Amino acid sequence: MSSVRLMLKDHQWERMQPHLPGKRSDPGRTGANNRLFVEAILWLARTGVPWRDLPDCFGNWNSVFIRFSRWSKDGVWDRLFTAMADDPDFEYIMIDSTIVRAHQHAAGKKGGPEARAIGRSRGGLTTKIHAVVDALGNPLRFILTPGQASDITQAEALIEGLPAEHVLGDKGYDAKSLRDAITEQGAVAVIPPRTTSPQVHCDFALYCERNLVERFFLKLKHFRRIATRYEQTPRAFLSMLSIVGAFIWTR
Repeated sequence: MSSVRLMLKDHQWERMQPHLPGKRSDPGRTGANNRLFVEAILWLARTGVPWRDLPDCFGNWNSVFIRFSRWSKDGVWDRLFTAMADDPDFEYIMIDSTIVRAHQHAAGKKGGPEARAIGRSRGGLTTKIHAVVDALGNPLRFILTPGQASDITQAEALIEGLPAEHVLGDKGYDAKSLRDAITEQGAVAVIPPRTTSPQVHCDFALYCERNLVERFFLKLKHFRRIATRYEQTPRAFLSMLSIVGAFIWTR
């Protein structure tokens, strides 16, 4: 274990532990060393190596994979992310997207790439991660689409129900329908208009804060399994995003 760099500090684990299954107070089987298991998933996310190359100190790779898949299907990773994102700063929120390459192994299941949020273009196989972050640059929500999908298609779903005072986005989000949706939520749109669109007011001083969402994507792509998509199903890839997002919230 000394040769493997672990990631969780004690204070991070103390926050995560109550939200994971297998506690002594839970019905059914007690989870065997949940902390080591979460460390294994974070190690895989950070390094991007195949499951079979998981170091022996984390246990049998297939057992770790099966447990990860079971927790993914049960929504454990989603609930963990939601629990960690418990104190967002809603002075303003920022929406944006980033494209990641999808490994050829990610496109191997039945149903076709589109059904798995994978697109084909001259750049190869890609997935687009749409995200919204709070005023401190912490993630609040993720949506996956094929890489060629337009940003505006997921904008309303990203911000739905979030009680922000302002919504920041780049020119790709300049659409009357989105501006109306933002207004209906009681927020102010901070989105520069395109030169071909009707010119509306934009608070460019506040717009400068949008760099926080770009910096968040840089943090996200420090994890190689996010920077390149290896998971075949959107659910598994979203689970990786959720555990990494939870980790970022607890740093």
